[in-house]
Amino acid sequence: MATPAENLATSLEILKTLQDRGITAIRASHLTRIHRERLLKNGFLREVMKGWYIPARPDEEAGESTAWYASFWSFMADYLNERFGDAWCLSPEQSIALHTGEWTVPRQVLVRTPAGGNKPVTLPFGTSILDARLALPHARDMEVKDGIRIYQLPAALIACSPTNMAIQPVTMRAALAGLGDPSELLRRLLDGGHSRIAGRLAGALRNIGKVAAADNILETMRVAGYTVSEVDPFGDLAPVTVSEASAPVQRLRMLWDSMRTDVLEHFTPPPQSAPAKAFYLRQVDESYGADAYNSLSIEGYRVNAALIERVRSGDWNPETIEADRNQRDALAARGYWQAFQRVKLSVAQVLDARNAGTVAGADHGAWYRELFAPSVAAGLMKASDLAGYRNGPVFIRRSMHVPARAEVMREMVPAFFELLTNEPEPAVRVVLGHFMFVYIHPYFDGNGRMGRFLMNVMMASGGYPWTIVPLEARSEYMAALEAASVEQNIVPFAQFLDALVRSNR
Repeated sequence: MATPAENLATSLEILKTLQDRGITAIRASHLTRIHRERLLKNGFLREVMKGWYIPARPDEEAGESTAWYASFWSFMADYLNERFGDAWCLSPEQSIALHTGEWTVPRQVLVRTPAGGNKPVTLPFGTSILDARLALPHARDMEVKDGIRIYQLPAALIACSPTNMAIQPVTMRAALAGLGDPSELLRRLLDGGHSRIAGRLAGALRNIGKVAAADNILETMRVAGYTVSEVDPFGDLAPVTVSEASAPVQRLRMLWDSMRTDVLEHFTPPPQSAPAKAFYLRQVDESYGADAYNSLSIEGYRVNAALIERVRSGDWNPETIEADRNQRDALAARGYWQAFQRVKLSVAQVLDARNAGTVAGADHGAWYRELFAPSVAAGLMKASDLAGYRNGPVFIRRSMHVPARAEVMREMVPAFFELLTNEPEPAVRVVLGHFMFVYIHPYFDGNGRMGRFLMNVMMASGGYPWTIVPLEARSEYMAALEAASVEQNIVPFAQFLDALVRSNR
Protein backbone atom coordinates (compact mmCIF):
# COMPACT_ATOMS: atom_id res chain seq x y z
CA MET A 1 0.00 0.00 0.00
CA ALA A 2 1.31 3.45 -0.93
CA THR A 3 2.25 5.83 1.86
CA PRO A 4 0.56 9.28 2.20
CA ALA A 5 3.76 10.86 0.84
CA GLU A 6 3.71 8.56 -2.21
CA ASN A 7 0.03 9.33 -2.80
CA LEU A 8 0.73 13.07 -2.65
CA ALA A 9 3.64 12.67 -5.05
CA THR A 10 1.32 10.93 -7.52
CA SER A 11 -1.19 13.78 -7.29
CA LEU A 12 1.59 16.34 -7.77
CA GLU A 13 2.76 14.53 -10.90
CA ILE A 14 -0.73 14.86 -12.36
CA LEU A 15 -0.81 18.57 -11.43
CA LYS A 16 2.60 19.05 -13.05
CA THR A 17 1.34 17.41 -16.24
CA LEU A 18 -1.46 19.99 -16.42
CA GLN A 19 0.98 22.83 -15.80
CA ASP A 20 3.38 21.49 -18.43
CA ARG A 21 0.49 21.76 -20.89
CA GLY A 22 0.22 25.45 -19.99
CA ILE A 23 -3.03 25.08 -18.05
CA THR A 24 -3.52 27.54 -15.19
CA ALA A 25 -7.31 27.49 -14.87
CA ILE A 26 -7.84 23.94 -13.63
CA ARG A 27 -11.35 22.58 -13.94
CA ALA A 28 -12.74 20.02 -11.56
CA SER A 29 -12.95 17.62 -14.50
CA HIS A 30 -9.17 17.82 -15.00
CA LEU A 31 -8.61 15.86 -11.77
CA THR A 32 -10.30 12.97 -10.05
CA ARG A 33 -11.99 13.82 -6.77
CA ILE A 34 -9.29 12.00 -4.77
CA HIS A 35 -6.41 13.90 -6.42
CA ARG A 36 -8.28 17.21 -6.21
CA GLU A 37 -9.06 16.84 -2.51
CA ARG A 38 -5.53 15.69 -1.72
CA LEU A 39 -3.98 18.69 -3.48
CA LEU A 40 -6.44 21.08 -1.83
CA LYS A 41 -5.78 19.64 1.62
CA ASN A 42 -2.00 19.99 1.21
CA GLY A 43 -2.17 23.52 -0.18
CA PHE A 44 -1.04 22.80 -3.74
CA LEU A 45 -4.40 23.77 -5.21
CA ARG A 46 -6.65 26.72 -4.45
CA GLU A 47 -10.31 27.16 -5.36
CA VAL A 48 -11.10 30.26 -7.40
CA MET A 49 -14.82 29.60 -7.77
CA LYS A 50 -16.99 26.51 -7.81
CA GLY A 51 -15.41 23.99 -10.17
CA TRP A 52 -12.33 26.10 -10.96
CA TYR A 53 -8.89 26.05 -9.30
CA ILE A 54 -5.35 27.41 -9.64
CA PRO A 55 -2.01 25.92 -8.53
CA ALA A 56 -0.75 27.34 -5.23
CA ARG A 57 2.10 27.05 -2.76
CA PRO A 58 1.47 25.27 0.54
CA ASP A 59 3.60 27.78 2.45
CA GLU A 60 1.29 30.69 1.59
CA GLU A 61 -0.76 31.95 4.49
CA ALA A 62 -4.55 31.84 4.49
CA GLY A 63 -5.90 34.87 2.69
CA GLU A 64 -2.66 35.39 0.76
CA SER A 65 -3.35 37.01 -2.63
CA THR A 66 -0.03 36.40 -4.39
CA ALA A 67 -0.96 33.12 -6.10
CA TRP A 68 -4.14 34.68 -7.49
CA TYR A 69 -2.55 37.88 -8.78
CA ALA A 70 0.33 35.91 -10.29
CA SER A 71 -2.12 33.57 -12.04
CA PHE A 72 -4.70 36.20 -12.99
CA TRP A 73 -4.05 36.73 -16.71
CA SER A 74 -3.24 33.12 -17.54
CA PHE A 75 -6.31 31.98 -15.58
CA MET A 76 -8.37 34.55 -17.47
CA ALA A 77 -7.21 33.22 -20.85
CA ASP A 78 -7.84 29.56 -19.92
CA TYR A 79 -11.22 30.29 -18.37
CA LEU A 80 -12.50 32.40 -21.27
CA ASN A 81 -11.20 29.94 -23.87
CA GLU A 82 -12.96 27.11 -22.04
CA ARG A 83 -16.25 29.01 -21.92
CA PHE A 84 -16.28 30.84 -25.27
CA GLY A 85 -13.67 29.19 -27.50
CA ASP A 86 -12.19 31.96 -29.65
CA ALA A 87 -15.40 34.05 -29.60
CA TRP A 88 -14.29 36.63 -27.04
CA CYS A 89 -12.13 39.71 -26.80
CA LEU A 90 -11.20 42.19 -24.07
CA SER A 91 -12.71 45.66 -24.22
CA PRO A 92 -10.87 48.25 -26.32
CA GLU A 93 -9.90 50.17 -23.15
CA GLN A 94 -8.32 47.11 -21.50
CA SER A 95 -6.69 46.20 -24.81
CA ILE A 96 -5.01 49.61 -24.96
CA ALA A 97 -3.67 49.16 -21.43
CA LEU A 98 -2.04 45.84 -22.38
CA HIS A 99 -0.57 47.37 -25.54
CA THR A 100 1.22 49.92 -23.36
CA GLY A 101 2.63 47.23 -21.06
CA GLU A 102 0.16 47.85 -18.23
CA TRP A 103 -0.57 44.36 -16.89
CA THR A 104 -1.77 45.47 -13.46
CA VAL A 105 -4.65 43.27 -12.31
CA PRO A 106 -7.88 45.27 -12.82
CA ARG A 107 -10.81 45.14 -10.44
CA GLN A 108 -13.04 44.07 -13.31
CA VAL A 109 -12.24 42.75 -16.77
CA LEU A 110 -14.81 43.65 -19.43
CA VAL A 111 -15.07 40.94 -22.08
CA ARG A 112 -16.99 41.20 -25.34
CA THR A 113 -18.60 37.97 -26.53
CA PRO A 114 -21.79 37.13 -28.43
CA ALA A 115 -22.48 34.46 -25.78
CA GLY A 116 -22.06 36.81 -22.81
CA GLY A 117 -24.37 36.69 -19.81
CA ASN A 118 -24.25 40.44 -19.06
CA LYS A 119 -23.49 39.83 -15.41
CA PRO A 120 -20.25 39.77 -13.41
CA VAL A 121 -18.47 36.56 -12.46
CA THR A 122 -17.04 37.06 -8.96
CA LEU A 123 -13.39 36.16 -8.50
CA PRO A 124 -11.04 36.26 -5.48
CA PHE A 125 -9.87 39.45 -3.75
CA GLY A 126 -12.51 41.75 -5.17
CA THR A 127 -11.84 41.00 -8.84
CA SER A 128 -14.42 39.96 -11.42
CA ILE A 129 -15.19 39.34 -15.10
CA LEU A 130 -18.11 40.97 -16.87
CA ASP A 131 -18.86 39.02 -20.04
CA ALA A 132 -20.97 41.51 -22.00
CA ARG A 133 -23.15 40.22 -24.81
CA LEU A 134 -21.61 42.31 -27.56
CA ALA A 135 -20.49 41.67 -31.11
CA LEU A 136 -16.82 40.95 -31.66
CA PRO A 137 -14.64 43.26 -33.71
CA HIS A 138 -13.71 42.05 -37.19
CA ALA A 139 -11.10 39.27 -37.15
CA ARG A 140 -8.53 41.59 -38.76
CA ASP A 141 -8.95 43.96 -35.81
CA MET A 142 -8.04 41.36 -33.17
CA GLU A 143 -4.81 39.73 -32.03
CA VAL A 144 -3.62 37.42 -29.27
CA LYS A 145 -1.10 38.82 -26.77
CA ASP A 146 0.30 36.37 -24.21
CA GLY A 147 -2.80 34.23 -24.64
CA ILE A 148 -5.23 37.15 -24.21
CA ARG A 149 -7.52 38.06 -27.11
CA ILE A 150 -7.44 41.84 -27.56
CA TYR A 151 -8.14 44.58 -30.11
CA GLN A 152 -5.29 45.59 -32.35
CA LEU A 153 -4.12 49.02 -31.24
CA PRO A 154 -5.51 51.13 -34.15
CA ALA A 155 -8.91 49.45 -33.81
CA ALA A 156 -8.88 49.89 -30.03
CA LEU A 157 -8.13 53.62 -30.32
CA ILE A 158 -11.16 54.03 -32.57
CA ALA A 159 -13.50 51.83 -30.52
CA CYS A 160 -12.63 53.06 -27.02
CA SER A 161 -14.88 55.37 -25.04
CA PRO A 162 -14.54 59.09 -25.90
CA THR A 163 -13.94 59.82 -22.21
CA ASN A 164 -11.03 57.41 -21.90
CA MET A 165 -8.54 60.05 -23.05
CA ALA A 166 -9.41 62.24 -20.06
CA ILE A 167 -9.80 59.37 -17.59
CA GLN A 168 -6.58 57.55 -18.53
CA PRO A 169 -4.31 60.22 -20.05
CA VAL A 170 -1.02 58.41 -19.30
CA THR A 171 -2.18 55.17 -20.91
CA MET A 172 -3.78 56.87 -23.91
CA ARG A 173 -0.84 59.16 -24.61
CA ALA A 174 1.55 56.21 -24.33
CA ALA A 175 -0.60 54.22 -26.77
CA LEU A 176 -0.71 57.05 -29.29
CA ALA A 177 3.02 57.63 -28.90
CA GLY A 178 3.71 53.97 -29.62
CA LEU A 179 1.34 53.81 -32.59
CA GLY A 180 4.03 54.23 -35.23
CA ASP A 181 2.81 54.89 -38.76
CA PRO A 182 -0.81 56.15 -38.65
CA SER A 183 -1.84 54.51 -41.93
CA GLU A 184 -3.68 51.59 -40.30
CA LEU A 185 -5.53 54.02 -38.05
CA LEU A 186 -6.45 56.21 -41.01
CA ARG A 187 -7.64 53.26 -43.11
CA ARG A 188 -10.07 52.22 -40.39
CA LEU A 189 -11.29 55.78 -39.93
CA LEU A 190 -12.01 56.03 -43.66
CA ASP A 191 -13.64 52.59 -43.92
CA GLY A 192 -15.94 53.36 -41.01
CA GLY A 193 -16.64 56.99 -41.89
CA HIS A 194 -15.56 57.97 -38.38
CA SER A 195 -15.32 61.74 -38.84
CA ARG A 196 -15.91 62.67 -35.20
CA ILE A 197 -13.42 60.08 -33.95
CA ALA A 198 -10.93 61.32 -36.54
CA GLY A 199 -11.16 64.83 -35.11
CA ARG A 200 -10.61 63.52 -31.59
CA LEU A 201 -7.61 61.37 -32.55
CA ALA A 202 -6.07 64.17 -34.63
CA GLY A 203 -6.31 66.47 -31.60
CA ALA A 204 -4.81 63.78 -29.36
CA LEU A 205 -1.90 63.18 -31.73
CA ARG A 206 -1.20 66.91 -31.97
CA ASN A 207 -1.24 67.07 -28.14
CA ILE A 208 1.73 64.68 -27.98
CA GLY A 209 3.66 66.45 -30.74
CA LYS A 210 2.73 64.16 -33.63
CA VAL A 211 1.78 67.09 -35.84
CA ALA A 212 2.39 65.41 -39.19
CA ALA A 213 0.19 62.43 -38.26
CA ALA A 214 -2.59 64.74 -37.06
CA ASP A 215 -2.46 66.81 -40.27
CA ASN A 216 -2.42 63.64 -42.38
CA ILE A 217 -5.62 62.37 -40.75
CA LEU A 218 -7.44 65.70 -41.14
CA GLU A 219 -6.41 66.29 -44.76
CA THR A 220 -7.12 62.74 -45.92
CA MET A 221 -10.56 62.63 -44.26
CA ARG A 222 -11.47 65.97 -45.81
CA VAL A 223 -10.28 64.92 -49.27
CA ALA A 224 -12.50 61.84 -48.88
CA GLY A 225 -15.48 64.15 -48.35
CA TYR A 226 -15.80 64.13 -44.56
CA THR A 227 -16.22 67.21 -42.40
CA VAL A 228 -13.82 66.90 -39.51
CA SER A 229 -13.52 69.19 -36.47
CA GLU A 230 -10.32 68.74 -34.50
CA VAL A 231 -10.76 68.48 -30.71
CA ASP A 232 -8.06 67.98 -28.08
CA PRO A 233 -9.53 65.23 -25.83
CA PHE A 234 -6.87 65.77 -23.16
CA GLY A 235 -8.52 69.03 -22.14
CA ASP A 236 -6.38 71.14 -19.80
CA LEU A 237 -3.38 68.81 -19.87
CA ALA A 238 -0.35 70.60 -21.26
CA PRO A 239 0.87 69.23 -24.61
CA VAL A 240 3.95 67.01 -24.55
CA THR A 241 6.49 65.94 -27.13
CA VAL A 242 7.21 62.23 -27.36
CA SER A 243 10.27 60.52 -28.73
CA GLU A 244 10.58 57.35 -30.77
CA ALA A 245 10.32 54.53 -28.24
CA SER A 246 8.11 51.57 -27.39
CA ALA A 247 4.75 52.11 -25.71
CA PRO A 248 5.97 50.76 -22.32
CA VAL A 249 8.86 53.26 -22.32
CA GLN A 250 6.51 56.07 -23.37
CA ARG A 251 4.25 55.10 -20.49
CA LEU A 252 7.16 55.23 -18.04
CA ARG A 253 8.12 58.73 -19.19
CA MET A 254 4.56 59.97 -19.01
CA LEU A 255 4.08 58.53 -15.54
CA TRP A 256 7.18 60.41 -14.44
CA ASP A 257 5.90 63.67 -15.94
CA SER A 258 2.41 63.22 -14.47
CA MET A 259 3.75 62.56 -10.94
CA ARG A 260 6.38 65.31 -10.67
CA THR A 261 4.02 68.08 -9.56
CA ASP A 262 2.47 65.98 -6.79
CA VAL A 263 5.91 65.05 -5.48
CA LEU A 264 7.02 68.67 -5.35
CA GLU A 265 3.84 69.61 -3.50
CA HIS A 266 4.21 66.90 -0.85
CA PHE A 267 7.95 66.51 -0.27
CA THR A 268 10.07 68.95 1.69
CA PRO A 269 12.54 71.11 -0.30
CA PRO A 270 16.23 70.21 0.07
CA PRO A 271 18.48 71.98 2.58
CA GLN A 272 19.91 75.25 1.29
CA SER A 273 23.51 74.31 2.05
CA ALA A 274 25.28 71.14 0.91
CA PRO A 275 26.48 68.81 3.70
CA ALA A 276 30.18 68.34 4.46
CA LYS A 277 31.30 65.13 2.74
CA ALA A 278 33.23 63.63 5.67
CA PHE A 279 30.46 64.38 8.15
CA TYR A 280 27.78 62.98 5.83
CA LEU A 281 29.66 59.73 5.17
CA ARG A 282 30.29 59.27 8.89
CA GLN A 283 26.54 59.52 9.48
CA VAL A 284 25.96 56.96 6.73
CA ASP A 285 28.38 54.58 8.47
CA GLU A 286 26.59 55.09 11.76
CA SER A 287 23.27 54.22 10.08
CA TYR A 288 24.45 50.82 8.81
CA GLY A 289 23.24 48.60 11.67
CA ALA A 290 19.72 50.04 11.84
CA ASP A 291 19.51 50.28 8.06
CA ALA A 292 20.49 46.65 7.53
CA TYR A 293 18.12 45.36 10.20
CA ASN A 294 15.11 47.29 8.91
CA SER A 295 15.72 46.85 5.18
CA LEU A 296 16.31 43.10 5.47
CA SER A 297 13.42 42.62 7.89
CA ILE A 298 11.04 44.40 5.50
CA GLU A 299 11.96 41.73 2.93
CA GLY A 300 11.18 38.93 5.40
CA TYR A 301 14.71 38.06 6.51
CA ARG A 302 15.28 37.36 10.20
CA VAL A 303 18.38 39.21 11.29
CA ASN A 304 19.58 40.57 14.61
CA ALA A 305 22.30 42.88 15.92
CA ALA A 306 24.68 40.00 16.66
CA LEU A 307 24.54 38.69 13.08
CA ILE A 308 24.95 42.18 11.67
CA GLU A 309 28.04 42.79 13.83
CA ARG A 310 29.55 39.43 12.83
CA VAL A 311 29.15 40.40 9.21
CA ARG A 312 30.59 43.86 9.80
CA SER A 313 33.65 42.45 11.57
CA GLY A 314 34.32 39.84 8.90
CA ASP A 315 33.52 36.89 11.18
CA TRP A 316 31.73 35.13 8.35
CA ASN A 317 32.71 32.30 6.06
CA PRO A 318 30.51 30.79 3.37
CA GLU A 319 32.08 27.38 4.02
CA THR A 320 30.89 27.38 7.64
CA ILE A 321 27.62 29.15 7.06
CA GLU A 322 25.66 26.03 7.98
CA ALA A 323 26.42 26.84 11.62
CA ASP A 324 24.13 29.85 11.43
CA ARG A 325 20.52 29.44 12.45
CA ASN A 326 19.35 30.31 9.00
CA GLN A 327 21.65 30.17 6.01
CA ARG A 328 19.45 32.38 3.89
CA ASP A 329 19.38 35.15 6.49
CA ALA A 330 23.14 35.11 7.01
CA LEU A 331 23.86 35.21 3.28
CA ALA A 332 21.44 38.12 2.89
CA ALA A 333 23.07 39.99 5.78
CA ARG A 334 26.56 39.53 4.33
CA GLY A 335 25.39 40.60 0.88
CA TYR A 336 23.74 43.67 2.36
CA TRP A 337 26.97 44.71 4.08
CA GLN A 338 28.97 44.31 0.87
CA ALA A 339 26.39 46.24 -1.15
CA PHE A 340 26.21 48.96 1.52
CA GLN A 341 29.97 49.55 1.18
CA ARG A 342 29.61 49.86 -2.60
CA VAL A 343 26.66 52.24 -2.29
CA LYS A 344 28.76 54.44 0.03
CA LEU A 345 31.25 54.88 -2.82
CA SER A 346 28.40 56.07 -5.02
CA VAL A 347 27.24 58.48 -2.33
CA ALA A 348 30.77 59.89 -2.11
CA GLN A 349 30.73 60.61 -5.85
CA VAL A 350 27.38 62.36 -5.53
CA LEU A 351 28.71 64.48 -2.66
CA ASP A 352 31.54 65.49 -5.01
CA ALA A 353 28.79 67.06 -7.18
CA ARG A 354 28.57 64.31 -9.82
CA ASN A 355 25.14 63.82 -11.37
CA ALA A 356 23.29 61.36 -9.12
CA GLY A 357 21.39 59.72 -11.97
CA THR A 358 24.58 59.15 -13.94
CA VAL A 359 26.31 57.68 -10.88
CA ALA A 360 23.39 55.35 -10.07
CA GLY A 361 23.06 54.27 -13.70
CA ALA A 362 26.74 53.31 -13.80
CA ASP A 363 26.94 51.75 -10.33
CA HIS A 364 23.65 49.95 -9.66
CA GLY A 365 24.87 46.76 -11.32
CA ALA A 366 27.78 46.67 -8.85
CA TRP A 367 25.39 47.13 -5.91
CA TYR A 368 23.34 44.18 -7.15
CA ARG A 369 26.40 41.95 -7.64
CA GLU A 370 27.59 42.64 -4.11
CA LEU A 371 24.10 42.02 -2.73
CA PHE A 372 24.06 38.45 -4.05
CA ALA A 373 27.77 37.56 -4.27
CA PRO A 374 27.63 35.57 -0.99
CA SER A 375 24.81 33.41 -2.39
CA VAL A 376 26.97 32.67 -5.42
CA ALA A 377 29.94 31.84 -3.17
CA ALA A 378 27.74 29.47 -1.15
CA GLY A 379 26.52 27.76 -4.33
CA LEU A 380 22.89 28.85 -3.93
CA MET A 381 22.97 30.97 -7.09
CA LYS A 382 24.79 30.62 -10.39
CA ALA A 383 27.39 33.25 -11.23
CA SER A 384 25.40 34.00 -14.39
CA ASP A 385 22.50 35.13 -12.19
CA LEU A 386 24.51 38.27 -11.44
CA ALA A 387 24.61 39.29 -15.10
CA GLY A 388 22.04 41.75 -16.41
CA TYR A 389 18.34 42.04 -15.71
CA ARG A 390 15.67 39.38 -15.33
CA ASN A 391 14.77 37.26 -18.35
CA GLY A 392 11.34 36.11 -17.16
CA PRO A 393 8.19 37.31 -15.38
CA VAL A 394 8.20 38.42 -11.76
CA PHE A 395 5.32 38.98 -9.35
CA ILE A 396 5.23 41.15 -6.25
CA ARG A 397 3.83 39.54 -3.14
CA ARG A 398 0.26 40.66 -2.41
CA SER A 399 0.35 43.30 -5.14
CA MET A 400 -2.07 43.79 -8.01
CA HIS A 401 0.75 45.45 -9.94
CA VAL A 402 2.37 43.18 -12.52
CA PRO A 403 5.79 44.55 -13.58
CA ALA A 404 6.69 45.00 -17.23
CA ARG A 405 7.55 42.01 -19.37
CA ALA A 406 11.19 40.88 -19.35
CA GLU A 407 11.68 41.60 -23.04
CA VAL A 408 11.42 45.37 -22.48
CA MET A 409 13.87 45.53 -19.53
CA ARG A 410 16.85 46.48 -21.70
CA GLU A 411 14.90 49.45 -22.99
CA MET A 412 13.04 50.47 -19.83
CA VAL A 413 15.94 50.50 -17.37
CA PRO A 414 18.13 52.86 -19.45
CA ALA A 415 15.07 55.07 -20.02
CA PHE A 416 14.53 55.18 -16.25
CA PHE A 417 18.11 56.24 -15.54
CA GLU A 418 17.86 58.83 -18.31
CA LEU A 419 14.84 60.32 -16.52
CA LEU A 420 16.76 60.26 -13.24
CA THR A 421 19.80 61.92 -14.84
CA ASN A 422 17.76 64.69 -16.47
CA GLU A 423 15.57 65.42 -13.43
CA PRO A 424 16.51 68.83 -11.94
CA GLU A 425 14.62 68.47 -8.63
CA PRO A 426 16.23 66.41 -5.82
CA ALA A 427 12.83 65.68 -4.23
CA VAL A 428 11.58 64.13 -7.46
CA ARG A 429 14.76 62.08 -7.81
CA VAL A 430 14.24 60.70 -4.29
CA VAL A 431 10.57 59.77 -4.57
CA LEU A 432 10.28 58.73 -8.21
CA GLY A 433 13.74 57.16 -8.20
CA HIS A 434 12.67 54.68 -5.54
CA PHE A 435 9.13 54.19 -6.84
CA MET A 436 9.93 53.79 -10.53
CA PHE A 437 12.72 51.30 -9.82
CA VAL A 438 10.45 48.93 -7.91
CA TYR A 439 7.64 49.62 -10.41
CA ILE A 440 9.87 48.31 -13.22
CA HIS A 441 11.26 45.52 -10.98
CA PRO A 442 14.31 44.81 -13.16
CA TYR A 443 15.60 41.87 -11.09
CA PHE A 444 14.10 38.60 -9.92
CA ASP A 445 15.06 39.42 -6.33
CA GLY A 446 16.44 42.31 -4.32
CA ASN A 447 14.39 45.07 -5.96
CA GLY A 448 13.19 46.51 -2.65
CA ARG A 449 16.69 46.69 -1.18
CA MET A 450 18.03 48.15 -4.42
CA GLY A 451 15.21 50.70 -4.48
CA ARG A 452 16.04 51.87 -0.97
CA PHE A 453 19.75 52.09 -1.82
CA LEU A 454 18.85 54.14 -4.89
CA MET A 455 16.59 56.37 -2.80
CA ASN A 456 19.45 57.15 -0.42
CA VAL A 457 21.90 57.97 -3.19
CA MET A 458 19.28 60.43 -4.43
CA MET A 459 18.87 61.72 -0.86
CA ALA A 460 22.56 62.60 -0.86
CA SER A 461 22.12 64.50 -4.13
CA GLY A 462 19.74 66.89 -2.37
CA GLY A 463 21.58 67.07 0.95
CA TYR A 464 18.85 65.05 2.67
CA PRO A 465 20.04 62.65 5.40
CA TRP A 466 20.42 58.90 4.87
CA THR A 467 16.89 57.69 5.56
CA ILE A 468 15.76 54.33 6.94
CA VAL A 469 12.34 52.85 6.21
CA PRO A 470 11.44 51.29 9.59
CA LEU A 471 10.07 47.77 9.84
CA GLU A 472 7.12 48.95 11.94
CA ALA A 473 6.01 51.15 9.01
CA ARG A 474 6.13 48.29 6.50
CA SER A 475 2.35 48.13 5.96
CA GLU A 476 2.08 51.88 5.31
CA TYR A 477 5.15 51.75 3.06
CA MET A 478 3.81 48.89 0.93
CA ALA A 479 0.32 50.42 0.75
CA ALA A 480 1.80 53.70 -0.52
CA LEU A 481 3.81 51.87 -3.20
CA GLU A 482 0.68 49.93 -4.18
CA ALA A 483 -1.33 53.17 -4.57
CA ALA A 484 1.36 54.58 -6.83
CA SER A 485 1.65 51.39 -8.90
CA VAL A 486 -2.02 50.51 -9.30
CA GLU A 487 -3.80 53.86 -9.04
CA GLN A 488 -0.94 56.09 -10.28
CA ASN A 489 -1.37 58.09 -7.05
CA ILE A 490 2.11 59.08 -5.87
CA VAL A 491 0.90 61.38 -3.06
CA PRO A 492 0.82 58.75 -0.24
CA PHE A 493 4.35 57.61 -1.07
CA ALA A 494 5.71 61.18 -1.28
CA GLN A 495 4.09 61.99 2.07
CA PHE A 496 5.41 58.78 3.63
CA LEU A 497 9.02 59.48 2.63
CA ASP A 498 8.66 63.15 3.52
CA ALA A 499 7.65 62.25 7.08
CA LEU A 500 10.72 60.00 7.42
CA VAL A 501 13.03 62.76 6.19
CA ARG A 502 11.50 65.33 8.52
CA SER A 503 11.90 62.99 11.49
CA ASN A 504 15.65 62.76 10.75
CA ARG A 505 16.18 66.51 10.83
